Amino acid sequence: MIQGVEPTSKQRRGKSKDPSALREELLKAYRDMVLIRRFEERAGQLYGMGLIGGFCHLYIGQEAVVVGMQMCLKPGDQVITSYRDHGHMLATGMEARGVMAELTGRATGYSKGKGGSMHMFSVEKGFFGGHGIVGAQVSLGAGLAFSNWYRQTDNVSLTYFGEGASNQGQVYESFNMAALMKLPVVFIIENNKYGMGTSVERSSASKNLSQNGAPWGIPGEQVDGMDVLAVREAGERAVAHCREGKGPYLLEMKTYRYRGHSMSDPAKYRTRDEVQQMRETHDAIEMVRKRLQELGVDEAETKKIDDEVKAIVTDAAEFAQTSPEPDESELWTDVMVESR
Repeated sequence: MIQGVEPTSKQRRGKSKDPSALREELLKAYRDMVLIRRFEERAGQLYGMGLIGGFCHLYIGQEAVVVGMQMCLKPGDQVITSYRDHGHMLATGMEARGVMAELTGRATGYSKGKGGSMHMFSVEKGFFGGHGIVGAQVSLGAGLAFSNWYRQTDNVSLTYFGEGASNQGQVYESFNMAALMKLPVVFIIENNKYGMGTSVERSSASKNLSQNGAPWGIPGEQVDGMDVLAVREAGERAVAHCREGKGPYLLEMKTYRYRGHSMSDPAKYRTRDEVQQMRETHDAIEMVRKRLQELGVDEAETKKIDDEVKAIVTDAAEFAQTSPEPDESELWTDVMVESR
């Protein structure tokens, strides 16, 4: 259990769910989480080989957050996040081939090889980026919610940002507008404890980030972000709140990243023992694997999923390395969108 986060009775509700339904839910969650982790591990390898340029921020360790939240959505809902975004792309259903090809700067990537790690999109899958400016996506996420409100739909915007971005000014401006207009946006703080290299304990006077929206009357709660069922349960409450026209909701996901802030970060500001302890006692994927065993899923079934994911990631890496680079003429395309 992550320090300071105890599961509520509602968060435990998944344990009393119909066993067969819970089994299928957890099998899908396991596959999605393993896909994200293996994809990110391969992306780290390709970066080390010099095949991925620029910035690259891996999501390893945080898989339960985006997978659990995605369980709560329906077609038409939107997702927007920061530069640590590959996991969100895969969770929304974007193809591993297209994401990896974009990382390697190929024409077959989601942004035609021109966006790289931090800037790819899929309107079809409801994914609106990938944004490199710290905290900038929060106001954009509120804007997506405004469009839902304006069109009178019941769609919800999931707007992710980190604990480091949570003190940015535009975050609080977005809180104010969202609360004032009762916009259907779930603000999700992925609190992985460290910003660029500074612990949240040394950078934030607020010790309970889920209450950062309290001055505007935004309800919030802390969630064990390493527990996919706890995430899903909290997400269901938050999304239902928004769909009912009650305005925004704030979730602080207490999670953990195993790698550095980016590929260039050696993460010397924390001990190896700290990382290893989290891996051994509270790893998100291992928690799901153990729950599946309790539900009677044998090792052969999870091994089959592992092999399937390995094949997908291997194929994506080969596709990314053999796809053509963008033509020089692409420098002049996609620089302006005319409004209709």
